[in-house]
Amino acid sequence: MNLCGVVAVQARFQRDAGSIKRLFFDQETGRRLGMICKALAASRKVYRCVEPAELEKIAGSIHHGGVIAVVDAPKLREPDARTIAQWKEKRAPLVLLDRIGNAHNLGAIARTAAFFGVRHIVIPAHPQAALPGEAAFRVSEGGLEQLEVWRTKNLAGLMQDLASAGYDVAGAAARGGKPVALVGGKNLVALVLGNEEHGLAPAVEKACTRLVTIPGSGRVESLNVSVAGAVLMYAILTGR
Repeated sequence: MNLCGVVAVQARFQRDAGSIKRLFFDQETGRRLGMICKALAASRKVYRCVEPAELEKIAGSIHHGGVIAVVDAPKLREPDARTIAQWKEKRAPLVLLDRIGNAHNLGAIARTAAFFGVRHIVIPAHPQAALPGEAAFRVSEGGLEQLEVWRTKNLAGLMQDLASAGYDVAGAAARGGKPVALVGGKNLVALVLGNEEHGLAPAVEKACTRLVTIPGSGRVESLNVSVAGAVLMYAILTGR
């Protein structure tokens, strides 16, 4: 997988320098990558300054940010009963995504989650669900390096298990939920965000312990899911 952009590459280097297999950059960006190049040289790994056209070819996009690090794609684990017990013990806030299809939205949500200290995001094993790939890592601006993305075959079932473990499983609804400003929060919260077009699937909505809605002017129907996620994380996961 290609990681593009200075922030994303630097975040990966800080978290796991050895995972960078090759590095390509343009001349201007290379001035900011001295420490990374030095580490790659010591490990006898490839790093090279190339022309912008070559970067675009390697990235398969014009959105390379002047640098590309080649790394292994992340391996997504499935949470089990032991995982849930560990989350409960650490009182870990969670963000669950029900078929978020746009990789840019996934990246933006991950960036916000990392900002608020969330360490775990769960996505379903569903063909509509975006995976943490090149676009998501670029948009997350290092956020995906600060958390773990899990993948479950049964999101609704996992939510039921979380509720049984004491989690407040709060689903975001465009309408019909309690206004978020009026909702008191528990310390043990799993926030569930639904698909960009269709919202929460019926089984997922049923598995929530409550639904929350962001009150607006009514002049537009809803917020972009990444924006709604930011508002709800601030209001619910931080207890504000």
